[in-house]
Amino acid sequence: QVQLVESGGGLVQAGGSLRLSCAASGRTASRYAMAWFRQAPGKEREFVAVISWSGGQTAYSDAVKGRFTISRDNAKNTVYLQMNSLRPEDTAVYYCATRNYVDSDPRQYNNWGQGTQVTVSS
Repeated sequence: QVQLVESGGGLVQAGGSLRLSCAASGRTASRYAMAWFRQAPGKEREFVAVISWSGGQTAYSDAVKGRFTISRDNAKNTVYLQMNSLRPEDTAVYYCATRNYVDSDPRQYNNWGQGTQVTVSS
C-alpha cells in the first residue's frame, strides 16, 4: 500500500496562488497514476486533476482547466498541484489518491491521503 501525505494548503485571497504537494511512500509509488480531488462542505468529492505515472498524460476538470497545473517528480515520489487565480469556490479539502491508471471517478480510488484544507477568501 502506498502512503500519501498532502501539504501546502492554507488561506489565500481570491486571485492568489498555492502549490499543493502529495508525497508518496513506497518503492513502487512512482508507477501509479496520481490524482487530486476536492470536497467542499456539504458537497460530494469531485475530480480536480490526474497525471499518469510517466507524466505524459494529464486531465483536468472544467472548473480548474487553465488555472491549475498538475505535475510530478518521480525521483521524489511527489505530485504537485499548482493553483493560480484562485476563487472562493475553490475552497475545499484537497485530497490526493493513487491507482493503476488514469481515472477521474473518485469511486475507483481506494488509496487516499488525509487531505489539506484550502480556503480562498473573497
